[in-house]
Amino acid sequence: MSFISNIDNWYAMSDSAIVKEIGRLIKRNRMQKNITQQELADKIGLNRSTISEMENGRASSLLSFIVVLRGLEKLDTLSFFANIPTISPLKMAKKEGLIRKRASVQKNKDNQQPEESTW
Repeated sequence: MSFISNIDNWYAMSDSAIVKEIGRLIKRNRMQKNITQQELADKIGLNRSTISEMENGRASSLLSFIVVLRGLEKLDTLSFFANIPTISPLKMAKKEGLIRKRASVQKNKDNQQPEESTW
């Protein structure tokens, strides 16, 4: 799965394609902060399954959000979230290979149970 977005024209995309891209961007941003879905869910008061659905582009609330943005002709506001890189395709491919695929769970000193989140 590619975490690096090449979106330059949100208006040319279908609503479902935008929802999937937003899900990928949510996951990429969560991974960059090295937090699990559960940690994010606990922090913002949602279920972990809701975070998972959003990251997989399955949340109907995201679809409604896209429809509203399209109606307001504000889809371009999504570009701030994508943070489109301006590096060469070769450097981008190399960097993509270094991106972590999963957030790590912090463990206590005995390496037994995950530590409680202190959000």
